[in-house]
Amino acid sequence: MTTSPPYIPRSGERAPRADRYRSTRRAELKIWWREIDRVLLFLILALMAVGTAAVAAASPASANRLSTAKETLPDLYFYWAHLRWQMVGLTVMFGAAMLSRENARRAGIMLFAVMFGLLVLVPIVGNEVNGAKRWIDLGFSFQPSEFLKPAFAIALAWVISWRARDPNLPVIPIATGVMGAVGMLLMLQPNLGDTVLFAGVWFALVILSGVSTQRLGMVLGAGAIVSCMTYLFYENGRNRINDFFAGGTAYDQVDLAERTLLAGGWTGSGLWLGVRKMSLPEAHTDYIFSVIGEEFGLLVCGLIVLLYLAIIVRVLVRLVDEEDLFTLLAGSGLAVLIGGQAFINILVNLQLAPSKGMTLPLVSYGGSSTIAVCLTVGLLLAITRRNPFLRRNSPGLWHRLFGREVQA
Repeated sequence: MTTSPPYIPRSGERAPRADRYRSTRRAELKIWWREIDRVLLFLILALMAVGTAAVAAASPASANRLSTAKETLPDLYFYWAHLRWQMVGLTVMFGAAMLSRENARRAGIMLFAVMFGLLVLVPIVGNEVNGAKRWIDLGFSFQPSEFLKPAFAIALAWVISWRARDPNLPVIPIATGVMGAVGMLLMLQPNLGDTVLFAGVWFALVILSGVSTQRLGMVLGAGAIVSCMTYLFYENGRNRINDFFAGGTAYDQVDLAERTLLAGGWTGSGLWLGVRKMSLPEAHTDYIFSVIGEEFGLLVCGLIVLLYLAIIVRVLVRLVDEEDLFTLLAGSGLAVLIGGQAFINILVNLQLAPSKGMTLPLVSYGGSSTIAVCLTVGLLLAITRRNPFLRRNSPGLWHRLFGREVQA
């Protein structure tokens, strides 16, 4: 058996370089595809595909409503814009999903620091739209609170996970202080809807951390007090709540949304055949679920609800035997963000909750909000990555947390 002699370059000649980058990159992609939750990825892409069709249905109504005497928007103006934003969002999503679990944690903490700083600046230099200062202009306009959502879930999970190393650390008071600071900055805009969503994430992570029954009662009592204070001192929120319980009028946004939702019956009127959507404000964003009901029917609305439920259940099944506290908390927090925002939006469209000004994630039209939701999904895919050949010999955190009461 003979072997070829080693290559010795001559004077002025370079040795041929092996294409190591290409082979390494291919190997990384194989590992990523093996570890990623492909079922979760399929559900997310399916929901985005439904959203593309929904924006196509809602675009004529919003284009007609936002057209002026000087400029008439094409019927599919928001549809084509949505496709462009979706391409950017998909790039961000797959880029974030390629991160390792540790890098996803680092990226979330860094993003939290940056977006929290920008959130402090919003009441000072932010742009006011419809009576609220939520946007900041850095050459392009965006809401720091949208990008703060996934970062908040990861940063809070990181803080609470410190207890795995030292049970005596006051992680719950620290997490509560972070929530209080974020909530105060959001209410200065004001932004009650996102404040409720952030509070829901904080509450879920506190529960999953194994808080005692006594501490849980204190948390619920504090939440009740804060809710009462918000009702008393936040005039816009108080007016919306009063209008909601008063039943609204035929011209109320929530009432219009419900009428539009039910107008199509079970099977819908057909694409671009809806009539009530033309009088619906924000048909392509906040009330796109009602447009879906009119043009595609209540059966498709039910399918969308099932897709959201499938995403949440899939994440929980993925995490139920997880051994790492940070992974359990961060994955659950990101899932609460997606499911909670969808839940609030659907309740508003069903006239079961006051108007919140909140989009339907992965379905509604959006610029920076679409990118932020795709970033949330990408980080969720990265954090839930798992070696399918790795067997767990110890009980998961679900048993360790709920098998016995843990003192906070």
